[in-house]
Amino acid sequence: MSDLYRENLLDHYENPRHRGSLAGATISHEETNPLCGDRIRIDIALSDDGETIADIAFSGDGCIISQASASMLMEDVIGKAVADALATDRQHVLDLVGAPLTPSRMKCALLGLKVMKTGLANWRLARGESSGLA
Repeated sequence: MSDLYRENLLDHYENPRHRGSLAGATISHEETNPLCGDRIRIDIALSDDGETIADIAFSGDGCIISQASASMLMEDVIGKAVADALATDRQHVLDLVGAPLTPSRMKCALLGLKVMKTGLANWRLARGESSGLA
């Protein structure tokens, strides 16, 4: 792993962006990675029309990869349309991380994406909409 990627991962782990919880969040969803024990909860506040991520925060615990990638994802999706956030694919998150990962570490890096997409999809389904997941 190059020093640049290592520094970026450590920076997001030690100084996470959008870490915490949101009072009055529109959506809250939490999951764990049973293989390693990583846990991530994501709170999302949507715009009044429900089309845009107005604010987002994550909390939880786990390895550097799971926590840093969640921070990177939060920074990436804030202000985006819900449809665009739902369209975020695993490769995009792996590109944000920027470092080669073993298959077991990929699950760590993708946990935040899974939590965010499941929370958004469940919210849409509860409103009688299509989940937005392919």
